[in-house]
Formats: sequence, structure tokens, C-alpha cells
Amino acid sequence: MKPKKVLVVDDSKLLHKIFDLMLRNCTVVHAGDGVDGLEKLAKAENADVDLILLDMNMPRMNGLQFLAQIKADKAKAAIPVIVITTEGKEADAERGIKAGASAYLRKPFKNEELLAVIEGLSA
Repeated sequence: MKPKKVLVVDDSKLLHKIFDLMLRNCTVVHAGDGVDGLEKLAKAENADVDLILLDMNMPRMNGLQFLAQIKADKAKAAIPVIVITTEGKEADAERGIKAGASAYLRKPFKNEELLAVIEGLSA
């Protein structure tokens, strides 16, 4: 998969900067939590988001709650989601996959690992 527009839903400002560098060939839309992510996806200019990178542990709305909302929306259910989990929280990743995520990545990760996971997704 070669995404053109990626929504990053994460409460870490540092990770947003890192994703900007890693995904410099894409348009990156930033959201600080699940509520913000849903608001960004609802905007017309973000109707073409074709990949979501999703943190699990965030304020207001966590990753599982966000994922449930996305998968319940027929217009957005097909967008691939990569769950990003903290090392040692593999149970979160498993719950994310069961809830409809396409893949997961464990923090900390290398640029090559992220790109390999993205490449492995079918469009």
C-alpha cells in the first residue's frame, strides 16, 4: 500500500513530529485523541484519508473506542488501521486486531518497521 493521506491519532506530540518525518511522501493529518480523530475524519477535506495510525492509550476516547466508531461507519470501515501499542501491551494490540485493525506496531519502532507494515497492507 502506498498511502496518500494518513490520519495519525496519538496524544504524543513527539510521535506526531516523528510521523511527519517518516511519512514525508504523504499528507499527514494530526489528531490528539479519538474524539479529535473522529472530528478530523468528518471534515470534507479529509474524506480521502486512506490509512489511520492509532495509539491505544489516549485521553477522552481511547483507540478501541475510536476503532469501534470507525468500523461502525460504512463509509470509513474500509480504511486500514494500524494500532500502535506500547511495548508490553500486546493484549491491547490483540484487542485492536479483533476490533478490526489491519495490523499493529509496538513502540518503540524503527522507520523501516513502520514502512514494512504499511507496505504489507492491501489497498
